[in-house]
Amino acid sequence: MNRNEAFDLLKEYTKKEGLIKHALAVEGAMRDYAVKFGEDEESWGIVGLLHDFDYEKYPTPEDHPFRGAEILRGMGLPEQWIKAILGHADYSGVKRESLMAKTLFAVDELTGFIVAVSLVRPSKKVTDVAVKSVKKKMKDKAFASGVNRDDIRTGTEELGILLDEHIEFVLESMKKRADLLGL
Repeated sequence: MNRNEAFDLLKEYTKKEGLIKHALAVEGAMRDYAVKFGEDEESWGIVGLLHDFDYEKYPTPEDHPFRGAEILRGMGLPEQWIKAILGHADYSGVKRESLMAKTLFAVDELTGFIVAVSLVRPSKKVTDVAVKSVKKKMKDKAFASGVNRDDIRTGTEELGILLDEHIEFVLESMKKRADLLGL
């Protein structure tokens, strides 16, 4: 599967613009981390793009990401990709063993949180967000309460990097794609 095919699959299952933009943010962070780690940028990007492709249609923990994994297996996608996608849902029971899986888990919640921080800025622009602002908002439990801060911290620890470095890396990735993300 190439990137265009992955994007078409995403759009087949996902109609909400916010979910598509989330997929694009995760794709971008995955691509940038792949480059940093010397991994395959295309495959990492596709995994980021597809990690939630089934969510709009199958939003319950009983179905997501399991239904998506079944669909992807049926399409013959690599098992490593499918395990990474399954592992991004902590409740799936699938261990994050590969660097790809650990990275997907680490960037998923953080991209959503950065979007929330961006949207409360007067400019509503990700380019105006600083690491300090993200960390300050993380302490406010009422802010973006649907974002699991423990997942952000656990993902960062699994990658073996400092939280500030991870926030800065993902933030810079999103700033490069601000227009694409509508931020």
